[in-house]
Amino acid sequence: MASQKSIWFLVAMFISFLCSSYAVTLEVGDDDGWTLNPIEDYNAWSGRLRFLVNDTLYFKYEDVTDSVLVVDKDDYDNCNVDNAIEKLNGGESYFKLEQPGPHYFITGNKSNCDQGQKLIVSVLHIRTQSPPSIPRAPSTLPPAPSSPLTVVGWWRK
Repeated sequence: MASQKSIWFLVAMFISFLCSSYAVTLEVGDDDGWTLNPIEDYNAWSGRLRFLVNDTLYFKYEDVTDSVLVVDKDDYDNCNVDNAIEKLNGGESYFKLEQPGPHYFITGNKSNCDQGQKLIVSVLHIRTQSPPSIPRAPSTLPPAPSSPLTVVGWWRK
């Protein structure tokens, strides 16, 4: 009886793991956080990961000197800190990726942005439909040919 409880516990843990694995929180810059000159370039970091709708980015940074700005592509390219879609501040910020496609982030410190403290995250679509099924073979035999077959052999003449 104890082994049956263990099996059910493992099944419950597995289901819990599957459910929790759909959306994740990722720390931008890993241990370095959101800073100038991280060990790994932010776009290299995001390029090796797959982001899905409902994942969350966690930014950790110096509260007094920095912030995170959500911007459009043009403001990303030009490090325009004056036209943010959203400003995250306070030293620790979370940003939920609610839409597929590219998301652009820059630091609120113009000088640091000019030196490369910025990030692009490409969010993948969530598959909402099952893949198309493989066509099944017909369940009945094909119709017989219209002309009669001639069987040649010693048993039939």
